[in-house]
Amino acid sequence: MLPKPVSAQDLNIYGRADLPWQRVLEALEVAIGLPETAEFLGTVSPSGTPSSAGIGCVEADGHIYFTSGPAARKSRNLASNPNCTLSLRLPGVDLVLSGEAQRVTDAAELDRVTAVYRAGGWPAERSGDDVTAPYSAQSAGPAPWHLYRFTIHTAVGVALTDPHGATRWQFTH
Repeated sequence: MLPKPVSAQDLNIYGRADLPWQRVLEALEVAIGLPETAEFLGTVSPSGTPSSAGIGCVEADGHIYFTSGPAARKSRNLASNPNCTLSLRLPGVDLVLSGEAQRVTDAAELDRVTAVYRAGGWPAERSGDDVTAPYSAQSAGPAPWHLYRFTIHTAVGVALTDPHGATRWQFTH
């Protein structure tokens, strides 16, 4: 389960109640990592040019993880600046997470996360300090892939169904 926020700010302009973090967690639990869940990583190049790419995420040990090939633009951008965003269209909630992504090279952590990927249907395995599988998304580049751990600093959620709400959460980091 992802961490609990340390503060929340109601962003509603229509006078409704704030969006509870628990509702976001329930939507994430149902949808994260599914092919039909839109998940996008936003990074910034060394020159300041923004970039966005579709990714496949999983949640494990209170973090969100994703993979990317070493030569992919997102990996190159993260190597120079780990600050990034994850944008997700969840059931009933649009969610934008801001934070940092760090490459994971610890064998035990790689093994735990690749097990989560396998449980979700992607036959990922650890290969040294990378991840490999017979296939991946086109945007990941060719195998092997780096594994990244995303740490949340802030989140903004907008409810798409009743009860509507919009909230910004802060997390410790």
